[in-house]
Amino acid sequence: MSDTNPFPPADEARHAIWDMLVRRDIEAFVAGDWEAHYRDFAPDMFFGIDARFSDNPDSWRVTYADIARYREAWLNGSKELKGRIADADLRQSIFALTSLRDIEIMGDFALARKKFDGAVRLDDGETVTLRWQTQYFCRRVEGRWRIAGFLGYLPNPMGSHKAPESVKRAPAATQAPGHGPYSPVIEVAPGRIVVISGQAGVGPDGKTVGPDIRSQTRATIENCAMQLRNAGCTLADVFKVNVYMTDLNDWPVFNEIYAEMMPQPLPVRTAVETKLLRDFVVEIELWAVKP
Repeated sequence: MSDTNPFPPADEARHAIWDMLVRRDIEAFVAGDWEAHYRDFAPDMFFGIDARFSDNPDSWRVTYADIARYREAWLNGSKELKGRIADADLRQSIFALTSLRDIEIMGDFALARKKFDGAVRLDDGETVTLRWQTQYFCRRVEGRWRIAGFLGYLPNPMGSHKAPESVKRAPAATQAPGHGPYSPVIEVAPGRIVVISGQAGVGPDGKTVGPDIRSQTRATIENCAMQLRNAGCTLADVFKVNVYMTDLNDWPVFNEIYAEMMPQPLPVRTAVETKLLRDFVVEIELWAVKP
């Protein structure tokens, strides 16, 4: 697809949605400008379902439950290509492999089907293949179309991928009542094991994210998720977690955040009270199995 909008200005709604989902998305992605992209969202109602390149709905995950979680993934994707190809070439390449020709509209709601099919050749000769499709759910809010959610990272075309078998399963197990958010035992299928070094509540600036267990727990798990994505995994693929804390009296608050962020079935888990580096109050290391 070229950078020319295929919908005429007279088709006002589709013309505007194409500009939002293709032109402005690509321009912002190449520039790494989240603020420009953010203006096209309806953040209060946003959600993103991650199909994980599978056409088996049982494997889809609520990876982007809110706009903050999607922001992190979007920025990481932009940073991965920054400096590895000239911005003008990257822009041209993404336009060439993107198509959005099917937009269904009913009143103030629209379903737009955007597809990627091609590869970006980087300056070092490496190629990055983009071959998936995303269903965008858009709403017209105060006279302007916005992104209210998506079902993304579907195979393109659908049915071209064999549905992956589940890589982990929680067998029935005996457990005393009152236990925390973890599985007593997890069975994993043979595959590629991914191990993450101990993560802590460190922000992009290298500074500790907050002094308290609540903010550090959330930042630590988000950092774990970021490392997993580097290996092609998500929190849903984790089967073993070790937790190190400076004060086990913080355990109830830790569990509250942990249970909110970790998908089912929950990994097996161990917790230890110990001293930690710097001003960290929690550190997490984990194991995952790549689907």
